[in-house]
Amino acid sequence: MGRRGKNPFHALRRCLAVFARPMRGDNGRGGLVINPFRGVGSSREVFIMGRVFYQHGFGASVAPGSVRRDVIDCLRRLLRKGMGGVNVGVRFNDSHTIVSTDDDGYFHATVSVDDALEPGRIWYEAELRLMDDFGDVIKATTEVYVPPPNVDFAVISDIDDTVMHTGVANKAFMLYRLFLEKADRRAAFPGVAAFYQALYRGDQGDSDRPLLYVSRAPWSIYEMLEEFFRINRIPAGPVLFLREWGMSLTRPFPRRSKDHKRIVIRRMLALYDDLPFIMIGDSGQRDPEVYTTIVRENPTRVKAVYIRAVSNDSERDESIKQLAKEVSEAGSTLVLAEDTATMARHALSQGYISKEALATIMKEEETERKFRF
Repeated sequence: MGRRGKNPFHALRRCLAVFARPMRGDNGRGGLVINPFRGVGSSREVFIMGRVFYQHGFGASVAPGSVRRDVIDCLRRLLRKGMGGVNVGVRFNDSHTIVSTDDDGYFHATVSVDDALEPGRIWYEAELRLMDDFGDVIKATTEVYVPPPNVDFAVISDIDDTVMHTGVANKAFMLYRLFLEKADRRAAFPGVAAFYQALYRGDQGDSDRPLLYVSRAPWSIYEMLEEFFRINRIPAGPVLFLREWGMSLTRPFPRRSKDHKRIVIRRMLALYDDLPFIMIGDSGQRDPEVYTTIVRENPTRVKAVYIRAVSNDSERDESIKQLAKEVSEAGSTLVLAEDTATMARHALSQGYISKEALATIMKEEETERKFRF
């Protein structure tokens, strides 16, 4: 296993496979395709988004699963184009809606849940379809997460510098992590996997709480993030909330994303309007300020805010401590933590996780810190 990890061919092969993954559905034929992301919902409605592309068709005769096939599909992925103004039909159980893609090909669908959901089930399937210019029906499916009716709270977490070392405070390092380094090398912070598993399962081990991740990173790394979550055993949840950078030859820099996180959180608060939330972020950018604003707007909805200290700036830490006072006055708690164990100890004190989970988190953090850093 160790030798495999050091083999550059295997590393390149895995990266090719991950990058080519969204292209496999058309088997090289090309044309319009629907690229959906995981959906999330409640007993009343579900939210699903994705993108419609036009893909070039070539290399259809090359064997699926081969290196050559993946190289061709990677090239086709670089050449594909988001298609605006396309109508996409979305069906969830017996409910159906039609939405239109925006200029970049993205669609956002909210589907009402008209029938009772199956007891004990949390993952469902939604069907998507569109009709191309030749009258052919293009289909796709995606998973939709709906929490159980007895869930006690939801978790919203940042990804960059909160779950994985991406260096948001250092733009060049962040880009290196996102685009040049393999998913299994984008090291998760020590103890994160065990902590997020504990939050997902709850103090009794069967909560299946919503874990909702938000990032300023582009949708183009969606598959890489999925691979990162899988390799690091972090509950995937609906990794829904990335953003469109809108980069092109005429617009070479990412679009501004000042309100991206705030908009996403407000949307999730509305979707789960009967649930309180825990929010997890880092000190590198604006997470403390954004979360404090949310607490002020929703003083009874936020149980705790966990902020990972990554800035190494005493003035920044002091400003966050002042925000912690504001959060406390609004009826919640902000914990500025230098490690995962600090967050976990607070979570245990509030009954969010079990004692056994805390022991696992601390052991995992100690082991990973020893061997990875």
